[in-house]
Amino acid sequence: MNRDLDDTTPAARKPRAGAEAARYGVLRRLGPVLKHDMVVNLQAISMMAEVLNARIERASPSPAEFQANISKLNRLARDAVASCLKVSTWIEPGEEQGVRLSEGVDECLALLNGNFNFRGFTVSREVTDGDFQVWRIALRNLLVASLITLTDAASGPCEVRVKAEARNGFAEITVNVTPRQEPVDAMVFEPGYRSLDWSDVQALAAAESVELVRGPDQITMRLPRAVATAPLQIAPV
Repeated sequence: MNRDLDDTTPAARKPRAGAEAARYGVLRRLGPVLKHDMVVNLQAISMMAEVLNARIERASPSPAEFQANISKLNRLARDAVASCLKVSTWIEPGEEQGVRLSEGVDECLALLNGNFNFRGFTVSREVTDGDFQVWRIALRNLLVASLITLTDAASGPCEVRVKAEARNGFAEITVNVTPRQEPVDAMVFEPGYRSLDWSDVQALAAAESVELVRGPDQITMRLPRAVATAPLQIAPV
């Protein structure tokens, strides 16, 4: 056996283990917001059920009112299912899929937006080519890890800027943080799990074959275009 290609050797296991540890670290840091996104619609269903039960106990609602309430409950249930399925893709990504650059960036920023607001961070984004597609898993891992790493290292509230553009067949994404000049009344933040650092970002980049450049308070990554490799399927007549 060619030991250079054997992924059971210590040299091969070390990068893979580093990437797995980094993925776990990212997932643990995202845990509170993922839990919130799953629970929020379920809480709405619970409250709606309590309202409906109270109306039934007070007096039998009219058939039209009862039907309207049941329809609203069904909509809330569908929203809850959709939300849980969306959250589950962060836990178990499944098959690799392409995503538009602008959509993928917005997914990551939306997930971290509440946390950043509490900590006094402002976030701005600039995406100049929204039709360019990248692999969703790689984008999520690298962009979220970079955002958490840079904000963990910040000494206080900062301005976070995310710039993404398509260049020479790659998506070039730059994350930059600069201290806010004006006084900010922000919450004291203590991560529920360990802080992420540059080694985590490096491990994920190596696993995803993504180029990285590190600067002062800045990380730039170059992600390849997502190109479908599965054979075309002929739809049944």
